[in-house]
Amino acid sequence: MRNPWAQTGNYRTSYVQDTTIFANYREIVSLVLLLVALCILPMFLERSQVLVLNFILIYIIAVLGLNITTGYAGLISVGQAAFMGVGAYTVALSAPSLPFWLTVPLGGFAAAIIGFIVGIPSLRVKHLYLALATLAFQEIFVWVVGRSPALAQGAAIPVEMRNFLGLEISFRNHNYFWYYVILFVLVLVVIAWRNLLRGKYGRALIAVRDNDRAADAMGMDPGRTKLMAFALGAFYGGVAGGLLAYMQRAVVVEEFTLGRSVALLAMAIVGGLGTVVGSILGPAFIEFLRLYVERLSEWMKSNAFIQSITPAGVDVASALLPLSFGLVIVLFLVFEPRGLYNWWRLVRSYFRTWPFKY
Repeated sequence: MRNPWAQTGNYRTSYVQDTTIFANYREIVSLVLLLVALCILPMFLERSQVLVLNFILIYIIAVLGLNITTGYAGLISVGQAAFMGVGAYTVALSAPSLPFWLTVPLGGFAAAIIGFIVGIPSLRVKHLYLALATLAFQEIFVWVVGRSPALAQGAAIPVEMRNFLGLEISFRNHNYFWYYVILFVLVLVVIAWRNLLRGKYGRALIAVRDNDRAADAMGMDPGRTKLMAFALGAFYGGVAGGLLAYMQRAVVVEEFTLGRSVALLAMAIVGGLGTVVGSILGPAFIEFLRLYVERLSEWMKSNAFIQSITPAGVDVASALLPLSFGLVIVLFLVFEPRGLYNWWRLVRSYFRTWPFKY
């Protein structure tokens, strides 16, 4: 019998072994150590730094959903921010009468229903035409919210939660409290993601993505699979939007525009489509890139020499952020289409077989 702690290859010999969540014990130990590190990390950070982590964790949940729709099922969606908005506004309307552990799943289910409806065009169209259909939904969402008096016409709707199980949530511990809540939800949705996609439904998604006609010939239902992919991806987006509403204490439509959908798609591409690790690395990379580019923009605006050589009427600093995002996406698509996940895979393979090359 091979030592399960020293496995350097794939020794799975049955379907049951092939569908296990963890390949070996080292993955379990690594996951436990990672969770312990994430639990103690806020103790060494300031409030503003924990806030950045909260945004990253929320975007990871949203990108996980996008990876079900786009990464696994191959259905291009540029409306993930709108699904987040559906979840956020559901939370904002239900928060005065329901506890947050009910409003957040409710936001997810509301987004799933909308996602199911939005996915109906995928039964007849695909690729660019499907992307345009989701783009239309994204714009319709912003238009409807901006003209609905019940949703404050897109203005801020407060979402307050001042205590939880006797714990007072104040200005000082707000970010720390929601960090642990979001981390707990993230662990749950990642486990659900892995359980869902390691079974027959995950294999059906891959089959439909690769060739829906062949999948149909093998007895699968491509239409139902596509609709479920949209509904599940939207559910993850709705949960992320609900958590974002609580974390920001308000809901505003500017958080769920087309620019946010494009940013989420960029996170999925940069991280690596169809992978859990990519769904984590992508949001973290894009958020840290945004922070450092914003600091560079502020420095450029305050630097007299930069301003003196800049042509009049041209705001280079403001254009730096979208320029950086676009450049990063193009570079990854050209030179590393498998995203940061591939770098993670190469590093892990090196240490797994070390000191041997193979």
